Amino acid sequence: MTFNGFPDEAFAFFEGLEADNSKTYWTKNKATYEAAVRDPMLALLDELREEFGEGHVFRPYRDVRFSKDKSPYKDHQGAFVQLADGMGNYVQVSADGLLVAGGFHDHASDQVERYRAAVADDFTGRQLADITDAVVAAGFDLGGDRLKTRPRGIAEDHPRLELLRHRSLTAERSYPPEPWVSTPKALDAVREGWRALGPLNQWLFRHVGPTRQPRR
Repeated sequence: MTFNGFPDEAFAFFEGLEADNSKTYWTKNKATYEAAVRDPMLALLDELREEFGEGHVFRPYRDVRFSKDKSPYKDHQGAFVQLADGMGNYVQVSADGLLVAGGFHDHASDQVERYRAAVADDFTGRQLADITDAVVAAGFDLGGDRLKTRPRGIAEDHPRLELLRHRSLTAERSYPPEPWVSTPKALDAVREGWRALGPLNQWLFRHVGPTRQPRR
């Protein structure tokens, strides 16, 4: 498949879904979702496969079993290229436009332990600080789950205190739905973004990796 961008219909579809998140709307507009959202996302991943690996398109349905919000459909379409469980490259399209992201969002206790040990270490911690500085300079925002206070046993004046607060670490960059997002230039934005996030993902893969705790 050839990726030609996310057409205007994709953003109009999600605007409509935000206004009417119902099975009636979904059924009426399913063909638009498939042609303007799902198929372009599959084509995008196909174009990126050789460099970044096999991608996975998430299901559009929400898991509402434990949520007060019973809206049945997600208000975005995401896709993920996994390096390890919960770690890798991410891309998303929604009414807000295109989002390019990476890092790790899982935070099992053994992962947090390895992450903080590596950040506290002078050598590997300075490596991550340099990497995140470069990522921010490239236009990404750092995110992830983090403590409001400092972790136990960490000094108030630790030079990497902000990084040590993280229990997961992600970086993302958003693009509004400008005309170029509906062209093959969107492929360039995702490819260049994932390349910029490569050092971050590799550091996390090397020093954090997947959880070693048994799955329940």
